[in-house]
Amino acid sequence: MISDAEFGYEMLVCRYAELTWYPDADPRPALVSRQLGTKRRRWDTVVIEVDPEEFAARRAFGDRTLDSDLLHVVRDAPAEWTWYRDALPDSGYPWRYVRQAVHRAAGRELIEKRRRGNRIEIRRHRPYPDWVERIVAIENKPDLDRSAADVLADQLAHDVETALADEVWLATEATGDRVEPALLREMPVEAGILTTSFVGDDPGGDDVVDADAATVDWLPSDLAPSGSGNRDSETVTRRLEIAERAYGKGWRSYHDTMRPDCRHFQLRRAGRALVPRCAAKGRCPTDRECSGSCPAFSPEPPAWRTKGWPIEGGPGKGIRALLSRRRERERDRVEPDE
Repeated sequence: MISDAEFGYEMLVCRYAELTWYPDADPRPALVSRQLGTKRRRWDTVVIEVDPEEFAARRAFGDRTLDSDLLHVVRDAPAEWTWYRDALPDSGYPWRYVRQAVHRAAGRELIEKRRRGNRIEIRRHRPYPDWVERIVAIENKPDLDRSAADVLADQLAHDVETALADEVWLATEATGDRVEPALLREMPVEAGILTTSFVGDDPGGDDVVDADAATVDWLPSDLAPSGSGNRDSETVTRRLEIAERAYGKGWRSYHDTMRPDCRHFQLRRAGRALVPRCAAKGRCPTDRECSGSCPAFSPEPPAWRTKGWPIEGGPGKGIRALLSRRRERERDRVEPDE
């Protein structure tokens, strides 16, 4: 079993959302990421519902995240050559930092840049698309005891009040009780409740993920302000920054914070998901445990990284490449059919 660890459970919820979003309804094109939010609030799982046509236009800007500084340049770059100070709105910080962002954007071929006299002029290659339709936040808590429920209730109430996301959900493991405990806790009525059952054919065996692994026990409310254009510009920008981080990061980026170059690091199949496993611990480690300071950490032998065995560069490099390919495959799946 891996769902007793919140990190492992988070992996399963992310893969479930990727397979079958929207729960108990018609599929919606979406990207899934994890551990995103603001300085005050970080969500476990984030689902970005997108417009497929606009998303294809976003992909023309590359596969990497556009940070807040780059977004400021790319979103407002003009169609014709213009001095960058005339083209871009005042960012609230010194222009020298804006100029640095202009150089970075041009270096990534996001915009065009030229110098005329002492002035730097810019123009866009293409308009930045309006590709984000909705943002959905999911809080994962496999074992919802009373103390955890009290903390979650406050966090979800904050999400409902700020309405930065369009919907908020609680995902928790099903108990089999006639009434699930999550329905008896004092959660905000605006938050949806998703009960999962990541149980394979062998009840004592490993967890598995498929498209039928969750049940909607309570539907969420739509938190978006009524009418178009009712979010202030600061909130719109903050939502777009979250969506951009989700686009560049995905949910498989745990290989950036874990140590796949350890001889004990493995990927294990859990139904239609691949999740990390530590052979030394015999379970899914957390990203905090899987580090160079782990007592069981043992780097890959140099021989594993030579002679092309089993994958050029060694298993750790192969795992990174595999997870990156899967992230790219999910991006391809979102785009409209030709």
